[in-house]
Amino acid sequence: MRFMMMVKHAENSGPPPKELMDAIAKLSEEAVKAGTMLGGGGLASTAQSTRVRVSSGKLTVTDGPFTETKEVVGGYAQFEMKSKEEAIEGAVHFMELHRQHWPGWEGETEIRQIFGQEDFAQCGNERSGTAAG
Repeated sequence: MRFMMMVKHAENSGPPPKELMDAIAKLSEEAVKAGTMLGGGGLASTAQSTRVRVSSGKLTVTDGPFTETKEVVGGYAQFEMKSKEEAIEGAVHFMELHRQHWPGWEGETEIRQIFGQEDFAQCGNERSGTAAG
């Protein structure tokens, strides 16, 4: 099962401490060697971002920063795990590193399963009462 983990925090939390970055680098290296981490990285601030939106049939392009943003996705990682429980365990360990190495920091990791085309096709078959065979 594939999962996307997104770390969310306040827009201006500042740069992470070196100790945290070293701990994350070690954790990431171990996960890559184990074949569970497929990719990941930190994301630039919204000041360096652009949004492309479709609303009421109109397309708009807006450069950041986005004043209405309270929390941002500051980083992400994609994993191949045996179960959602394994993904949760990994996220808890990751957040524990933040608690240990960045006192006072507040944020969360959101875990979402990744679906491919085959998963959406299966959902459509289930809704229509047919099964893929």
